[in-house]
Amino acid sequence: MNASAHDLAALLPADFTMGVATAAFQIEGALDEDGRGPSGWDVFAATPGSIVNDHSPAMACDHYHRMPEDVALMKELGIDSYRFSLSWPRIQPGGSGPVNPKGLDFYDRLIDLLLANGISPMATLYHWDTPLELDEAGGWMNRDTAYRLGEFAAIAAAAYGDRVARWVTINEPATVSANGYMLGVHSPGEAHMLKALPSVHHQLLGHGLAMQALRAAKVPGEIGLTNVYSPMVPASANPLDKVSAGLMDMAQNRLYADPVLLGKYPDAIRAATFFSSFSPSSEDMELISQPLDFYGLNYYMPTRVAAGPGEGTVPQGMAEAMGNDLNGGGSGTPFHIESFPDTEITAYGWPIKPDYMAVALAEMAERYPELPPVYITEGGASFEDLEIHDAEGRLIVPDERRVRYLAEHIGAAIEATSPGGSAESIELRGYYVWSLLDNFEWSAGYKQQFGLLHVDRDTMIRTPKASYYWIRELMAARKRDAGAAAMVAGDGGTADSATADVETPEAGTAAEAPAAG
Repeated sequence: MNASAHDLAALLPADFTMGVATAAFQIEGALDEDGRGPSGWDVFAATPGSIVNDHSPAMACDHYHRMPEDVALMKELGIDSYRFSLSWPRIQPGGSGPVNPKGLDFYDRLIDLLLANGISPMATLYHWDTPLELDEAGGWMNRDTAYRLGEFAAIAAAAYGDRVARWVTINEPATVSANGYMLGVHSPGEAHMLKALPSVHHQLLGHGLAMQALRAAKVPGEIGLTNVYSPMVPASANPLDKVSAGLMDMAQNRLYADPVLLGKYPDAIRAATFFSSFSPSSEDMELISQPLDFYGLNYYMPTRVAAGPGEGTVPQGMAEAMGNDLNGGGSGTPFHIESFPDTEITAYGWPIKPDYMAVALAEMAERYPELPPVYITEGGASFEDLEIHDAEGRLIVPDERRVRYLAEHIGAAIEATSPGGSAESIELRGYYVWSLLDNFEWSAGYKQQFGLLHVDRDTMIRTPKASYYWIRELMAARKRDAGAAAMVAGDGGTADSATADVETPEAGTAAEAPAAG
């Protein structure tokens, strides 16, 4: 037993949800099978130079064909919940109009299999794979896309509403606007800079319309929104750096959270000249700020901000950092990102700062007194994983840095939200690890590996890493602790009965940890 896994298990509240997360476009493959329509990302990824090393998402992790195997691996992992996304173009190929029965059936089978294995489904309606027809009509710059998302939500509610425990309307609208419409490094590849701000409002409106549709369908599951949050840290005591960090905070964090949680855009945004023509109706804001059942927070890193344009194309702390993969030239922004001195970084170049997990939660608690319960809906790290083989030729991936990252970040979140913690007012309900599989990481292709499971790019064989076994130990320790507590309480339970038998994954998935040679 890994002592840190056992110690952390003792800190997890009894009802705390531990899960893993993925997104359809990043793992499914089968882009042209069984009636799936094209997405904007299909076209963007096929454009030379858009993806690192021109990697293709055509197969991704082949999850579309290997879904039962992946669910078996989740069962073996012992997690409580699986966060996945519904592929909009697979279910509704044109983004409006008829549905695709085979697309509906795929997620029917996935949800039923999850439930049969004791895994609670968290379904994300929109994780960036906009149907191509909608992208060609303007995508999120077009207000109509928001209404189409509301229509899609109604379709999903009718199909799966009786079985999905939690719904996420949109994943990281900040990343979609910043990378897709401001900077052009994600689909649809448009670099409008500040003129892209309508894409912000239309996504938030889409969130509100999706919530309205789900609630009209009376789905019993909880409904929330997920956004990335990065605490902004001035690079120095220079007042200009402090102002720059405030601007970055507004652009990355508050621009998306304030309308949802406070019912208004930040004052500085509303007063700015470039936004003067933007006057959202009260009806829009009422839709956007409907009460949430939970708020999803994706935390990866803090961002150190300095005044001046810097040298890179991409402000790395804004939404998803691109590392050095697609960087070059001046950014044209009034501020830039600097590295933290003497700080360990991930393969993406992101600083590893688990203490800022507590800062993120404390800032949210202070800014939003009526904040609903919170799930950390994504957290994880990309590393250049070491791959070795034992004496029998079996692959071993000893990703101890990822184990340490997860232990420190989960622990920091628990500590911050416990009595006496810096964010004790927050009801933290769970943590979802990004990601189950080494997958297609958008413009970074397969270069950045976040998975608990290694995926062989030629054979698609899944091999659990050390981090997978660590999570399994964590979950087993928690179940044993719960069983022991029940026995002490005289409830008739035993420590052994608290850990249910699990199905063994198919051959080739390395269900048992191999010994190093």
